[in-house]
Amino acid sequence: MLPTLFISHGSPMTALQNTPARHFLATLGGLIPRPQAILAVSAHWETASPEVSNPPANETIHDFYGFPQALYNIRYPAPVAHGLAARTAALLGTAGLACAINPTRGLDHGAWVPLHLAYPNADIPTIQLSVQTGLGPAHHIALGAALRPLRAEGVLILGSGSFTHDLRRFRPGRSSLNAPETQDVTDFSTWMDAKIMAGDISALADYRRLAPHAADEHPTEEHLLPLHVALSAAGPGMAPQKLHSSVEYGFLRMDAYAFA
Repeated sequence: MLPTLFISHGSPMTALQNTPARHFLATLGGLIPRPQAILAVSAHWETASPEVSNPPANETIHDFYGFPQALYNIRYPAPVAHGLAARTAALLGTAGLACAINPTRGLDHGAWVPLHLAYPNADIPTIQLSVQTGLGPAHHIALGAALRPLRAEGVLILGSGSFTHDLRRFRPGRSSLNAPETQDVTDFSTWMDAKIMAGDISALADYRRLAPHAADEHPTEEHLLPLHVALSAAGPGMAPQKLHSSVEYGFLRMDAYAFA
């Protein structure tokens, strides 16, 4: 049975920059069994209620501006997992989480950047599931629970976000990629890691109240909610494994976990 994953995708420049996170993502495909299909839960697709993508073909969405042309030249034409779209919508519907099928949505950079590195041949059928930022962790834990049967069906549930994500700190031209980690980022990440490794889903559901500096590290929640989906989709008694930890710009933690 496949593990579920949470990865920090970082800036779109992760696809090009020489960083520890990029090197980790380039090895990711060899760390787990090859999936038959991928369901990517990306922080960069936010909807009021759940939607699953099912376009005729996967467009590579360049949902950013001001980056080098080499980034816009990247295409990730993974085939569409049409059957998985219907299966996902049915599982969520059975759990009382009505899910629409979106016939036009392609792959945003939260999906294609890490998958371009992990599976560069773009030959695994892939679709996306949206996040509902306003509904919080408990809703996304329920989403993950509804998706659990997919693990036994060869589907990789990939939560793609960021372990910390306070982009207000970024100063163009002045922020150093290799800046030392700030203490508040360390404090938040240490608390989160302890709860993840303990499998303490109730604490993680209430992280915004319990974790130090939570509102600073995540001014909005969309980049952490894919974690809640991934850990819940692994099911009761899941065994967490930290796959990677690094920091960029002193405030962007790039941690990744597997849940089996």
